[in-house]
Amino acid sequence: MSGFDSSGLFSTYCVTSPVATVTSFATTALFANPSGVAFDGDGDLYVADAGNRAIRKVTPAGEVTTFAGSIGSSGSDDGTGTDARFSYPVGVAFDGDGNLYVTERFNNTIRKVTPAGVVTTFAGSAGNSGTDDGTGTDARFNGPTGVAVDGDGNLYVTDLNNHTIRKVTPAGVVTTFAGSAGLYGSDDGTGTDARFTNPQGVVFDGDGILYVFDNGNHTIRKVTPAGVVTTFAGSGSNGSEDGTGTAASFNYLRGGAFDGDGNLFVADAGNRTIRKVTPAGVVTTFAGSAGSAGSINGIGPAARFSYPVGVAFDGDGNLYVADDGGTKIRKVTPAG
Repeated sequence: MSGFDSSGLFSTYCVTSPVATVTSFATTALFANPSGVAFDGDGDLYVADAGNRAIRKVTPAGEVTTFAGSIGSSGSDDGTGTDARFSYPVGVAFDGDGNLYVTERFNNTIRKVTPAGVVTTFAGSAGNSGTDDGTGTDARFNGPTGVAVDGDGNLYVTDLNNHTIRKVTPAGVVTTFAGSAGLYGSDDGTGTDARFTNPQGVVFDGDGILYVFDNGNHTIRKVTPAGVVTTFAGSGSNGSEDGTGTAASFNYLRGGAFDGDGNLFVADAGNRTIRKVTPAGVVTTFAGSAGSAGSINGIGPAARFSYPVGVAFDGDGNLYVADDGGTKIRKVTPAG
């Protein structure tokens, strides 16, 4: 089976059962508020280690190194590897050439990291928030968080405090794709007629449809390439009910990834669970127990998460979860 993970990369895997075993991964290292996660083409996991102000690389064997940024050193300096500085990296996604894009929530920038670790500021201006469209550092963001890359190399970014989805071309041209800056709400509609409330994450399905985790509305929104926004799942009120479409409820959604069958696996941060959403919008709780926080390994509802945020699949169909409330990366292995 094939599908897209939260980085927008196409990969192969199959999830065949709702029963999942949760374990801790890369236990020889500690993270501080790990956030976004994405796999490169070699199967290495890249983690936006927000609290440590760094991008960490984790091999399939669980070996952790610091790929870019310096642990504990905040800033906005471009540079190579540990000479670069980040303030609070949140989202990560790869393009087809192996470049990693990082959303910097507090610097209000998008950073580009080459496979060699060269970090540059791709869009936005460090320390300057705003709503301006424009090219490169002439554009402004206000709390960029989630990021996904489409098949043409365009970035789609959740601009948290502007309540919008921004599009960034490979040339760095920034436009507002959906939502209207400064206007929050839950209205469906096309382009700037739609409304979001503090959107946090984005992911593409295999058909090029963008799914937005509308954090403040506790919903999953679906956005076509033409910018038509509809509500796919979630009632609009926080809760933990399973169900279909708007009969289900969530509690502060952060990130998601698709399996090869088109099922969406979502980090339901406020509920401390991983939820599964079928292509028909049927929502079930896949791992963890609603309202029960912790860091306990186990099977299905016996497992505990502290505050799950970023998720990504590896090539074998294992789901990796950045547990922002703690110091760990969790591995969720579906039974097959």
